[in-house]
Amino acid sequence: MKPSILVTGGAGYIGSHTSVSLAKAGFRVILLDNYSNSDVKAVHGIRSLINAQVPFYEVDCRDKDGLINVFRTEQEMGHEIKGVIHFAALKSVGESVDNPKMYEENNIVGTERLLEVMREFDVDNLVFSSSCTVYGEPEVVPVDENAPFLEAESPYGFTKQACEKLIVDHLTPNPKFNAVILRYFNPIGAHPSAKIGESPHGVPNNLVPYLCQSVAGIRGALQVFGTDYPTPDGSCIRDYLHVMDLAEAHVSALEYLFKDKLRGKDTGWRAYNLGTGKGASVLEVIKAFEKVTGRGVPYSIAERREGDVVAIWANVSRAKDELGWEAKRSLQEALNDSWQWQKKRPDSQ
Repeated sequence: MKPSILVTGGAGYIGSHTSVSLAKAGFRVILLDNYSNSDVKAVHGIRSLINAQVPFYEVDCRDKDGLINVFRTEQEMGHEIKGVIHFAALKSVGESVDNPKMYEENNIVGTERLLEVMREFDVDNLVFSSSCTVYGEPEVVPVDENAPFLEAESPYGFTKQACEKLIVDHLTPNPKFNAVILRYFNPIGAHPSAKIGESPHGVPNNLVPYLCQSVAGIRGALQVFGTDYPTPDGSCIRDYLHVMDLAEAHVSALEYLFKDKLRGKDTGWRAYNLGTGKGASVLEVIKAFEKVTGRGVPYSIAERREGDVVAIWANVSRAKDELGWEAKRSLQEALNDSWQWQKKRPDSQ
């Protein structure tokens, strides 16, 4: 068995899929979540997929005493935590515009507390869930990791920039500490078993879950926020990545850390873009969904949404060259897996 890994936000969308991939790769997974945008069904799904009773702690990352208890309990049980994958964060661009203080308190303070507890327990390996929003409105696409951080287009993007800085600053007094920062583009899809997938509380903030719920009759027509952008069809362009490809990237990043590759580079940290390297517009996603599922998507055109970047997709050559990772699954496969997951959800009956 490989080392024990704490997955914060482990009942969330990306955290749950990554937990399955970690377990399949031989790591012992420990889940932590406060259920703010997830539920216990994801934990059941993980346990079913890996056929094991994965330990779970209901703890908020801002609760330092709660975090200490998790690390100490696992240590006393003989399962010392050797690495952390930190997903736990609020992640809606629109909600962050409406409530920036909540995002700063949750995302930044939670990361700060986690780093403090990792230091107390001499845990030196961190994989951090960042986002392409750290680049703001990019001057050049595709974006590579050397692109400057421009002013964030949303408070959510600002919190990811701030958390990255916290992690880099943490290296100075902690020379043994190593971190891989993964800047995701737009994760979509679900596990092909449809046992886990994206389960947002309330009205979805992301395109694909809202689209699926619209088609299922749970929501009204999908709103396309702006078709007057300087793009081929006027709608925003994103790099849509299958969540299982993303999950596998975390395994690659963690294995990279445990091989001491960053110590060899004498940097202590390294950022990687995770995407397909290709952009698709909102209207192209709608057409692809209709083609692969045979279902029509009800949608209407709305005004632009504050905080949205016009067009962004990834240069993923660094992840391929250094982590040995690249996306394998297509947009169509991701959309079909999202739909199969939606059809199995109780709210689709």
